[in-house]
Amino acid sequence: MRTRATDLFGVEHPIVQTGMGYVSGAKLTSATANAGGLGIIASATMSYEELAHAISEVKARTSNPFGVNLRADAPDAAERIDLMAREGVRVASFALAPKQDLIKRCKDHGMVVMPSIGAKRHAEKVAEWGVDAVIVQGGEGGGHTGQVPTTVLLPQVVDAVDIPVIAAGGFFDGRGLVAALAYGAEGIAMGTRFLLTSDSAVARDVKQVYLDKGVTDTVVTTEVDGVPHRVLRTEFVEELLKSRALGRMTRAVRNAVAFQKLSGTPWRDVVTEGLAMRKSAELSLSQLVMAANTPMLLKAAMVDGRPDLGVMASGQVAGLIEDLPSCQELITRIMAEAEDTLKRLADA
Repeated sequence: MRTRATDLFGVEHPIVQTGMGYVSGAKLTSATANAGGLGIIASATMSYEELAHAISEVKARTSNPFGVNLRADAPDAAERIDLMAREGVRVASFALAPKQDLIKRCKDHGMVVMPSIGAKRHAEKVAEWGVDAVIVQGGEGGGHTGQVPTTVLLPQVVDAVDIPVIAAGGFFDGRGLVAALAYGAEGIAMGTRFLLTSDSAVARDVKQVYLDKGVTDTVVTTEVDGVPHRVLRTEFVEELLKSRALGRMTRAVRNAVAFQKLSGTPWRDVVTEGLAMRKSAELSLSQLVMAANTPMLLKAAMVDGRPDLGVMASGQVAGLIEDLPSCQELITRIMAEAEDTLKRLADA
C-alpha cells in the first residue's frame, strides 16, 4: 500500500510507531522498521550518550529507515540533530512544534521533519515553516492530548495543509487505517498498540494492567504534570486526583531532583530548559515544577515495573486490545485487515 508517507519515509507500510518515553527504545524501533513500518526512538527521556547508543543499536538490528523523536525545547536539540545526521537517521519527529531554526537544521542535513500537533492552527503554522509531514493526534490518544476527537480534527487538518498527514489517536487495526485514508490521511501512527507488543520492553505484568482495562478506564488529568495527560485510571492516579496542591508540588520537586540525578543534566541546563518550556508551552510556575513528574512517574511504571507507584500513558484504544503480537505479526495483520476492508467496500 503506497502513499505519500511511505515514499517520504522510505518504508513499505503507512504505519508509524510513535516515540514513547521509556518504551520506544532500540528493540521496539528496530522491530517496527524490520516489519516495514516507521519506528521512532523516544529520546526525550534519554541522555545524549544514551541516544547515541540507541541509534547505534537500531542500525545494528535493521538496515531500514527509522526516526528519532526530540524535544524541541531541549538545550542540546541542535547537537542531537547533528548526531542523527551523522548516523543517517531518516526522520526527525518532534513532540512540540520545533522552531524554524531547528527545522532548517534538520532539512539542511536531508532529514524528514515531522512534528506532532493537536490543533489545526498548529498544523498550518509548522507547514508554513517547511515541515515535511505532521502527526495529527486526536483526543482519544494517550499522553499529552487535546479535547478534539480524531474524527473531527483529522479532516480539519487534511483540508488545511498540503503536506502528508499521519493520523493518530484511536488506531489499532486495518479498519482504522482504511478509515484514516478515507479522511485523507497518508497513514496512521500508533503508540498504545505498539506498547502492547511482545517487542516492547515494558514488563509483562505492566502490559497485563493495560490488557485488563476497558475503553472507559483512562482519564485525562492535569495532576500528572500540569497539562492535560491521558493515562490509565489506577489507584495511584486516583490518589493523584485527590491530592492537595502542597502535596503535588512537594512530589514534583522530589521528582525534579531525582530526574536531574538520573539524567546527569547540569542544573544550569535544567533551569534553562524549564524556562524555555515555560515560554513555549505557556506554563505557569506550578505547571513548570510539576512537569518533572512526567519522566519519573513514567519510569516507575514502565521501567521499574511499579504501576502502583507511577502512571501509564494510554490511549482509549487500550480497551480494545487483547493480545501481545510481535511488531511483524501486528503490521502484517493490520495490512491484511486493510486489504480485506477495501475489498469488502469495493464489493458492496
